Amino acid sequence: MLRRYPDAGDPLTCEPLDQGLLNHGYRVSTTRGSYFLKHHLDDSTGDRATIVRQHRATQRLQSLGVPVAPPVVDSEGDTVTEIGGRCYALHPWVDGLHRAGAQLTLAQSLRLGALLGAVHTGLEQVMGAGTGAGARSGHASPDPADTFAVIDELLAAARGRRPRDAFDELAEHRLLERRTLLEQHAERRPPTPDGPATGWVHGDFHPLNVLYRGAEPVAILDWDRLGVQPRAEEAVRAAAIFFVQPAGELELGKVRAYARAYRRAAGAGADELAAAVHRVWWERLNDFWILHWRYCLNDSRADPQFPAVSALAVWWTREYEAVRDAFTE
Repeated sequence: MLRRYPDAGDPLTCEPLDQGLLNHGYRVSTTRGSYFLKHHLDDSTGDRATIVRQHRATQRLQSLGVPVAPPVVDSEGDTVTEIGGRCYALHPWVDGLHRAGAQLTLAQSLRLGALLGAVHTGLEQVMGAGTGAGARSGHASPDPADTFAVIDELLAAARGRRPRDAFDELAEHRLLERRTLLEQHAERRPPTPDGPATGWVHGDFHPLNVLYRGAEPVAILDWDRLGVQPRAEEAVRAAAIFFVQPAGELELGKVRAYARAYRRAAGAGADELAAAVHRVWWERLNDFWILHWRYCLNDSRADPQFPAVSALAVWWTREYEAVRDAFTE
């Protein structure tokens, strides 16, 4: 692999990293420094053309001053290496720390919102403003009838789990609770948008994909989900991940600072954010991806996220107006 990169030096060590859920990553140390080697495994984003598009986007974003870590170019001018039918890319190693919202001050929360706004406006410049590959055309919101069927399936799995543990008890409680909430709020299902989304987004903007050095973000990582989606919905989803507390509440003071900075940087209006809040709230109310991983895929890596994520949907429903106001005032 490293022979394709004559300036990378000779390999010394290769250490696997364990933070990625979909792809594999390695820290490679050489006689000339350290690198991040990414092994693209996700079938939905791991084809060569998609990866090349991501690489070109980050190269162009870097020229606009967005903190990213574009891949190293090999001796043939390529950024993707195929070995055994799988794709790999070599990136410079960026020293830094991941910071959850609890570790961010109000000023840093504001900076985070401005950063995501800069990503969205930067992508509009480097990718174009129109719809493109991966655009969601009139994407309908989840249908409660479908969700009820999913709840029944997951309830059966949670109740039939052996040996049964505290997680299964919590899963059953949250599934029953969610079914009641959906029955109470079914008439609030968001309408299908009139047209397709037109904004390019990072697609997976959360604490493990932003590196900090000191108080400043120094690199936005993992552009696998780069695509065309409603921009404001990404802003709301990101806030719901960054600023959720263990009990499932959002730190609304930080959300307010973040959202104000995002609206200003992205040129997004309050109405756009209010609509996004509503759609993401409904999305969360109908979403059980962590339980799907546990019970259908036998993959428990996301289990630690479930207590806060499942509690957030309940709290958000109760505090709907306060959450909306934090994003729009």
